[in-house]
Amino acid sequence: MALRSDLAFDPWDPAFLADPYPAYAELRARGRVHRYEPTDQWLVPHHADVSALLRDRRLGRTYQHRFNHEDFGRTAPPPEHEPFHTLNDHGMLDLEPPDHTRIRRLVSKAFTPRTVERLKPYVQRLAGELVSRLVEAGGGDLLADVAEPLPVAVIAEMLGIPEADRAPLRPWSADICGMYELNPPEETARRAVRASVEFSAYLRELIAERRRNPGEDLISGLIAAHDEGDRLTEQEMISTCVLLLNAGHEATVNATVNGWSVLFRHPEQLAALRADHSLVPSAIEELMRYDTPLQLFERWVLEDIEIDGVTIPRGAEIAMLFGSANHDPAVFDAPEKLDLTRRDNPHISFSAGIHYCIGAPLARIELAASMTALLEQAPTLCLAAEPRRKPNFVIRGLEGLSVEIG
Repeated sequence: MALRSDLAFDPWDPAFLADPYPAYAELRARGRVHRYEPTDQWLVPHHADVSALLRDRRLGRTYQHRFNHEDFGRTAPPPEHEPFHTLNDHGMLDLEPPDHTRIRRLVSKAFTPRTVERLKPYVQRLAGELVSRLVEAGGGDLLADVAEPLPVAVIAEMLGIPEADRAPLRPWSADICGMYELNPPEETARRAVRASVEFSAYLRELIAERRRNPGEDLISGLIAAHDEGDRLTEQEMISTCVLLLNAGHEATVNATVNGWSVLFRHPEQLAALRADHSLVPSAIEELMRYDTPLQLFERWVLEDIEIDGVTIPRGAEIAMLFGSANHDPAVFDAPEKLDLTRRDNPHISFSAGIHYCIGAPLARIELAASMTALLEQAPTLCLAAEPRRKPNFVIRGLEGLSVEIG
């Protein structure tokens, strides 16, 4: 089955990037799976299929635990990209059991409900301070002034990265995450490789320092676990730290600015939220559903599978469209309507299955903290300029969000 050229799905078209949801509706109406030649992928737009495939062990984030590149019918990455792939391929998001299970078990100790709950006062205090400075200035860039610094500081604090060393973290992360877009250009790859080399070198030094002088941070905990017999190679440790930083703030940053941009476009919903702050938890879930920070998640087909009578062969790549699944009318009543009181909201913005986001509870605390602080301290917050959307598809976000106190 080939994807027809007259469909509106075009992840490089600015009009599509501005609002991909009508194109998703067309995809869902045309069928359950579509071959998309420009990226050599199979697109899956329906919630039921995406949810099932996220749990299907015939698919994998990697294939290298079972096949080499040649046997799988794939070409190895260019040698000059090796630093990025070494870093990326040893993080638990791109590993499968048993390696994924081993690493996730160690990392999950830092993300237990009790541990995350203990972070809540720190997160709320920091969010309040950031919003207070924004209010004192009469406004600013919500992305740079609140959305970015909050989760970066939280995950850096968890990892034990000194405050003086944190400035490069966000640029490194942005450059590495550029490789997760569809068909990234060579310049994006060069930036990702450079960031991978620099970030890895920094973490190697920090890990060595923590071996000499352990602390109460996650890196020290991973070193201690290794010494006690739960083996974690140094590369796995480095890759895990980078993954936690990237995943630990990228989605939260984009969920924050996407969410407020949506609220400003729906003044009646924003007014209801300002009148009743108890809506914050359901508002966060609805905003993540309505404008999903991670639009697409990829999996390799390890064994032939069939979707709606179409055989997808081993060696193919499936692109599960989270943004489309979160707007599927088979699951969500009036999905194109923003409803902050929506209760039945099984969105898949945090994925599902063994790769379900380990930091989802922390992300929710961060989102609630910043939203509550803005509602309490800036009840007249409004847009100062039209939002600037990033030219990305997979990771959906804004270049900035200029706001002022109305």
